[in-house]
Amino acid sequence: MIDLHCHYLPGIDDGSQSMAESLDLARASVADGITHAAMTPHIHPGRYENVRSSVITATNHFRAALADAAIPLQIYPAGEVRLSAEVIELLEQDELPYLGTLNGYRILLLEFPYGQIPVGTDKLAHWLLTQKIRPLIAHPERNKVVLANLERIAPFVEMGCLLQVTAGSVVGDFGRAAQESAALMLEHRWVSVIATDAHNLLHRAPILSRARNWLVERGGQTWADELTMLTPARILGIDAACLAS
Repeated sequence: MIDLHCHYLPGIDDGSQSMAESLDLARASVADGITHAAMTPHIHPGRYENVRSSVITATNHFRAALADAAIPLQIYPAGEVRLSAEVIELLEQDELPYLGTLNGYRILLLEFPYGQIPVGTDKLAHWLLTQKIRPLIAHPERNKVVLANLERIAPFVEMGCLLQVTAGSVVGDFGRAAQESAALMLEHRWVSVIATDAHNLLHRAPILSRARNWLVERGGQTWADELTMLTPARILGIDAACLAS
């Protein structure tokens, strides 16, 4: 499987706080069946001052540590970009960290504030699309506005944004409301990617296999493969034929 959202780079956001913890998370990912993972630290101006170039440096450092520890997890630099006006500035500076490309668009993991969908969010999403950047909206099923009214995410799907739902939400680890929201998005076939959003081993561990099993039971292996392996592989530029199912 391929994980397009996790916080393993040590000491740069609210995920792993040490290299030892990062290596433990990587081992847990491999044990769960994950072979490739995008490193997506928060890109949140004013809180986590990460940018594309700094994430590349941190990813290269972690990749070397993985090799030294003989942990067979292939990693890629990316980021979870907080919705803000600074997105435009980061784009101008070539400091937006993309997951990869898909059908001619750069794919940007875009995070909304948990408690709201700010006024103008649709305009920024539309503007990004005009720049050939397709937002992959992170964990919309946990947004309070969407939890209250699922239809609030529909306009973003209709304009061409993709949705990434958290594995833990699918299996109920974030509560019944988030699980029901995730299930409805999946039922509508709005979801393009399932990812772990793993931060630590205690409360936010990588459990992609549990979500994959849920998908297989309810929609079959082809659907599960698409959300946990094939679409992520296309985004990262991995030859899916080389991946084990």
